[in-house]
Amino acid sequence: MKVKFGPAGIGGIHEAISNLEKYKSFGISACEIAFTYGTYISKKEDAIKIGEAAKKLGISLSIHAQYWINLNSAEKEKVEKSKERILKCLEIGTWIGASRVVFHCGFYGKNTKEETYENIKLNLLEVIKKAKEKEYTPKISPEIIGKKNVFGDIYEIGKLVNETGCSFCIDFAHVLARYGDYNFLEVAKTFGKYKEWHIHFSGIEYGKNGEKKHIRTKEEEIKKLLDNLPKDKEITIINESPSPVEDSVFSLNIFEKCH
Repeated sequence: MKVKFGPAGIGGIHEAISNLEKYKSFGISACEIAFTYGTYISKKEDAIKIGEAAKKLGISLSIHAQYWINLNSAEKEKVEKSKERILKCLEIGTWIGASRVVFHCGFYGKNTKEETYENIKLNLLEVIKKAKEKEYTPKISPEIIGKKNVFGDIYEIGKLVNETGCSFCIDFAHVLARYGDYNFLEVAKTFGKYKEWHIHFSGIEYGKNGEKKHIRTKEEEIKKLLDNLPKDKEITIINESPSPVEDSVFSLNIFEKCH
């Protein structure tokens, strides 16, 4: 099993390269750039420099798009802004050499789950079409979500992948929060035919409505994840705990001892 470990977060523009060098010294080989509150790396020359440094260090980059994306909004303007945000992340991701852009698709709102799915699918297809026209290179990767009232369960994301050709992000902390179980078998059935798995993981606090917040990652949870991952995949595990670098190194050390 080939596994890369890394944190969510690269720091600001000026410390990004020194952070990547630090990550390399820890044995980290992946990093997800958090554009969750805005695309703060906006200049092409900055993105290229960071991307070149990551490539030289052997660290694969990905991007998490803004939280305020809703491809199922009742307001057309919000849907169009959501598409623009994804496309902007794809543009920056192309400059920086990111493997994928991860994002949350949207909310059910007043629609049924079926109506929501169709709306999101149609809007996602438009994003995919524009991304191809612009020759953007990152994979478009909707994420499994941890709140039950938000679009993005295992089957919805799996169906999107099958019907649009997009990629995916399996957040096992979100799966646990949404279902009360990691559902490793269901995830394997849904995504088993794909060679590359992009995974998010951390500890998580959850209740009857799903996710409450991410917490530090416990050793037994890391071992449970690693023991249940398929052995024939290329896997990247991005840690989203409150201490993602420390928990990534901790996960890497457990993996090296056990595998």
